[in-house]
Amino acid sequence: MLRYADLELDEGAHEVHRAGRYIALSPTEFKLLAYLLSNAGQVVSKVQILDHIYFYDSSGSRLNDSLGSETKPGPRLAGQAEGLGLQGGHSGTVSAVSGDGRWRVLLNPGPHGMSAVVALPLDTVDGATSKLLWLNAVLLAVTIVALIALGRWVVRLGLLPLTRMERTAQDVTAGRLDLRLADTDAHTEIGRLGRVLNSMLDGLQKALLAREASDARLRRFVADAGHELRTPLTAIQGYAQLALRPEPRSALERYEANRFIAQNAERMSLLVDDLQLLATLDKEPSYRRERVDLLSLAADAVSAAAVHSEPHPVDLGPLHTPADPTGAEELDVAETVGDPHRLQQIVENLLSNARTHTPPGTRVHVRVGMTEAGRGTGGTDRPGRTTASPPLPEGLPISVVEVADEGPGLEPVDADLVFERFYRADPARSRIHGGSGLGLAIAATIAEGHGGRLELDTAPGRGCTFRLVLPAADSGPERR
Repeated sequence: MLRYADLELDEGAHEVHRAGRYIALSPTEFKLLAYLLSNAGQVVSKVQILDHIYFYDSSGSRLNDSLGSETKPGPRLAGQAEGLGLQGGHSGTVSAVSGDGRWRVLLNPGPHGMSAVVALPLDTVDGATSKLLWLNAVLLAVTIVALIALGRWVVRLGLLPLTRMERTAQDVTAGRLDLRLADTDAHTEIGRLGRVLNSMLDGLQKALLAREASDARLRRFVADAGHELRTPLTAIQGYAQLALRPEPRSALERYEANRFIAQNAERMSLLVDDLQLLATLDKEPSYRRERVDLLSLAADAVSAAAVHSEPHPVDLGPLHTPADPTGAEELDVAETVGDPHRLQQIVENLLSNARTHTPPGTRVHVRVGMTEAGRGTGGTDRPGRTTASPPLPEGLPISVVEVADEGPGLEPVDADLVFERFYRADPARSRIHGGSGLGLAIAATIAEGHGGRLELDTAPGRGCTFRLVLPAADSGPERR
């Protein structure tokens, strides 16, 4: 007997009473009501009621009666409840009677040992699952394609600076050495790489330009040396052939021929000596180290120059310094440490240049003194000053020898090149004015080897002032 409120169901008599009144039900309605009363207090879905419900009696045998539609193949259920392999309240999955369908079944115990199996087809669930799988597959494919496209775009964007670097490198390889990389942000690795490459390109450009300039100077020197050597060799050859002729010659003719041969031989010897000296100074310079009085050295050079240069008056005076801007004080000793023979060679070369490159009657002033390195006194760089050596420390005690002429001076383009090897300001490249073009280069090399430098202050119409600047004897070790 099943009871719920005023409702009573007698399973043995298959009768239903409500408040003592008999209710007539069909067998199917009776079974459904019995199922609902046996699950009183539980939520039973519409699907459970309207789909398939199968019954097992108290002995576990399956009854032929069932609830629900039979429009599709039902579940493959065992004839005995034990064959289901289910426990009360637990669900499982079984195949359909025919086809490839599947069912979800739930075993619910009933009154008097009976039990009911609620079956739900999984074709709808399988269809939805299949659709979801296909949708996920499509979304996955679209996502992968989008990620690949986005990744390629991001990589291209990230490598864009490297692409610009590649194009710039190709242009530089083609000969455009003035190009530089635009990506130089110090906060990025590519920017730092760009800075390093720009520095490398700067150094490479400078090296190539220096090499081109050196090659040009070398070619120019080789041409000049060939020309300079060809002229005396031709003269010597001509006079030698003349001496071989059988015609008798006077003593004067023989003397003139020998004199010209000796003069041209000496000319060749001077050029070869200059080349040898310059090579020696570049390779292994060796200087004596002793105290040298530049005043005595300059006085000897002025005395020697006065004998050979009557058209060029030469005087010796004190150096113009901030303390004595007019040079009115007496001459004083200016000492340095070095090789007196090489320093004497510098001063003599400067006096020789002043006599050779200025018109007759041009006055030449030699000034000697001690001061401190500075823009107004010498030893440091300033606009209009030319040198081939690095500057000395500001305020360093220095000994100075100046050779200043009142000649026409030099144009800036000539002044910038005056210390270059094999360079002569004479456009005709003639030996009538000037030597081999090595004198000032040799003098600058010797000065730098003594820890000082040779510099030039000049302007068109204002003459030339060559200044030999050396550390004073008591200023500490010379710069090497």
